[in-house]
Amino acid sequence: MYCMSQATFTKLEHQDILSYEEILRIIRVGMAHGISKVRITGGEPLIRRGLIDFLSELSSFSGLSDLSLTTNGLLLKDMAPALKKAGIKRLNISLDSLKPDRFKAITGVDGFHKTWDALLSAHDLGFSPIKINVVAMRGVNDDEIRDFSALTYDYPFHIRFIEYMPIGNLDLPVSGPPLLTPDIKARVSETEALVPVESKAGDGPARRYRYPGAIGEVGFISPVSNHFCGTCNRIRLTANGQLRPCLLSDAGINVAGKIRKGCSDEVLFDLFRQAADMKHERHRIGINETVRDKVLSSMSSIGG
Repeated sequence: MYCMSQATFTKLEHQDILSYEEILRIIRVGMAHGISKVRITGGEPLIRRGLIDFLSELSSFSGLSDLSLTTNGLLLKDMAPALKKAGIKRLNISLDSLKPDRFKAITGVDGFHKTWDALLSAHDLGFSPIKINVVAMRGVNDDEIRDFSALTYDYPFHIRFIEYMPIGNLDLPVSGPPLLTPDIKARVSETEALVPVESKAGDGPARRYRYPGAIGEVGFISPVSNHFCGTCNRIRLTANGQLRPCLLSDAGINVAGKIRKGCSDEVLFDLFRQAADMKHERHRIGINETVRDKVLSSMSSIGG
């Protein structure tokens, strides 16, 4: 419900999305100039036909240090063995509630048990780390924050609490002010203090902690209350061929148009450079409503 509005949702035609060959070419060009980590996201990547063959080819690229995938988990259980064989080592799984009825209300699908079973199956297959992305929303799922963090005592999961990013024209049933990291962290720490986990190169934006004796960890991603724009080194490639330097901006570079006109690899790399140059010192979300309302793209169309 926070990713897209059914009222305004329209599907792209097949010719309007990048082919796997085009995606692989764009990744090759990026890797030739320093990109070493790739995450496949969506929408939902597991619904696209031919994904396993695409991942197998991508994972064979020399210089690729990390290949991961973000999924809602509904199709994961059956596909997990093939994904592992294709080169996926770690997974991000979106899961905003541990209550089946609430899961259905948030996602529109009665699929909690399917997602949870898939998560456990992926754990048994050795995917590591498995990160569980929880978008924390006041009045929606904030009463489950402690339940999620408690999972780390029994499982080596990385629970990631993410501040809700107010983008797109969505009318959410969120009550009261935004639920931000300081409040989330306070709730996680109510029964036991958190111990900081030392950050490593390539960790990404999460600030990491664990409970003493826990085998998993808890992290906080704070795009609204404590933006990490100054250290962001990510570029998103959307399904329709836009290079997006920031989730919280509609600005992008049209790569698909150039490729389909036969551009050289040098021109493609220049598009990467242009996108990187468009990164701002900080985004403006949360500062004033006028700027916020200009971010019209839904999260589902960007690849959150």
